[in-house]
Amino acid sequence: MYQAADPTLLNLCDDVRQKTLKRLDNVTEEQAKFAPAGLQNNILWHAGHAYVVTEWLTMGAIGAETTCPDGWFEMFSWMSNPADIPADAWPSLQEVVEQLRLQHGRLHGAIQNIPAERLDQPAADDATVSVRFRIMHGLHDEACHSGEIWLLRKMQEA
Repeated sequence: MYQAADPTLLNLCDDVRQKTLKRLDNVTEEQAKFAPAGLQNNILWHAGHAYVVTEWLTMGAIGAETTCPDGWFEMFSWMSNPADIPADAWPSLQEVVEQLRLQHGRLHGAIQNIPAERLDQPAADDATVSVRFRIMHGLHDEACHSGEIWLLRKMQEA
């Protein structure tokens, strides 16, 4: 008998993404590009990074195709360097938020359709860890970056 994925992963997916989106509410383009002295990661980078990392860790774990807008992997991945991105190359925060919203539905559906027994099997893109671990790692990483967004907003309001 088919048993759907662990509902905890679905709850985590929903909770983390909802918090990320809430923290992006009412952020202006100027605020989105603010990076305090000594740091290079801004709100816009953290938001785009959440998209890229969650996409690659979740979809890669289940062996599904990853997708993102052109240039986003280079701009927002773990290998990116925001200081090297030309100011006119960044997408708008509104575009990133819209992509995060669309991605949420797609990721939720993908996680929901993983058979429960598959979650503890090796990830398709890294046999040293389980599918469950890769998905949790992606969501945890997004939660950390959501916290960074919140901190940058607090710094701007201070």
